[in-house]
Amino acid sequence: MIGVCLPMSLLRRRLGKLTAGQAMTTAEDYDLHCGAIKDCSARTPLAEALQRELDLRYVRALREAARVKTTLGLMKWWCEAQQGSDVAAGLWATLTHARCDSVLQEQVLRDIHMLQHQVGSANRADLQRLEALADENTVLGRELAQVQQRSSRLLQERASLIEKQAAELVSKRAEAIGKDTLVAALREELRKLEAAVPGLRQRLEQAQEVKVLQLRVHALERTLLATQQQAERERRRAEEAASTWACSQQARADEAASASAQVPATESATLQEQTVLCVGGRQAVVPIYRKLIERTGGRFLHHDGGEEDAANKLDASLAAADLVICQTGCISHGAYWRVKDHCKRHGKRCVFVDKPSASSLHRALTGLADGADAKPDR
Repeated sequence: MIGVCLPMSLLRRRLGKLTAGQAMTTAEDYDLHCGAIKDCSARTPLAEALQRELDLRYVRALREAARVKTTLGLMKWWCEAQQGSDVAAGLWATLTHARCDSVLQEQVLRDIHMLQHQVGSANRADLQRLEALADENTVLGRELAQVQQRSSRLLQERASLIEKQAAELVSKRAEAIGKDTLVAALREELRKLEAAVPGLRQRLEQAQEVKVLQLRVHALERTLLATQQQAERERRRAEEAASTWACSQQARADEAASASAQVPATESATLQEQTVLCVGGRQAVVPIYRKLIERTGGRFLHHDGGEEDAANKLDASLAAADLVICQTGCISHGAYWRVKDHCKRHGKRCVFVDKPSASSLHRALTGLADGADAKPDR
């Protein structure tokens, strides 16, 4: 009962108060336990002091046990008490109960004996778990120390970054304040200039417009210069081509000039404002044909009869012509029949010329002016 119901620290304090010397209070736990059992074997001051201590310590359990009036009920109460958390209170209340007989006392002592064995085993298991927990706590402590070091380093880096950003923020704010001050000063200066020079803003806008117009004028001048240069190059090519053609076709040019000088005045009236299509002929004679037709007041068109110009362009030229002159010796058979069929279907006048020369064309136009129908020689 002393070992279960009284903690060793409480027993040591009570013995220290009752004993005059310090030998009892400085003794080992086992010797102290055995000395208390010896003193409690009889009615001694220590036994009475421990009796009062236990009654005060477990007064609640004593009151609950006092409600039980039979030995069987007390046994049931003890069975329930030993399953609870305060076995020492149940032990003291059961053994000091008036209905506790020798049989019940023996059963209670047996239960306490086995319970002490179980408590010992549980204590050993708890010690093992405590050692494992201590090892785990050591490992976790080291990991916690590493985490704390890493956290401290990150906090320092974050603090350094915050300080750097705060310094940059202060610098940017100072720059912004300086810019705002400069803008305000420039606006004030602009206001003074506008007040000193009336219409300054309009002048500035006009100056800007003048610059834009100057740029446009420069661009147009460059375009004009490029166009003039291109026209000059085209003129030079035309002059060179005309010079070359004049040298190679001098004889035919003389013949065309003499023929055109003898064109009767009735031709001009016949071809006035009419479109004349010349199909076929050599390229060297085409300029002579053009001069003859235009001197008579007509508009000249030409198609080579399928040599170089596309054949599908012939229909469009025939549709636009009022008079067709066909060089039968210098066109393809397909072009010849197409010209003949078109003029027949649409009732257009058609003059067929055998030889591609200015004199042949002159005779054909003369016959047309006289009202004669011109037909091919072959």
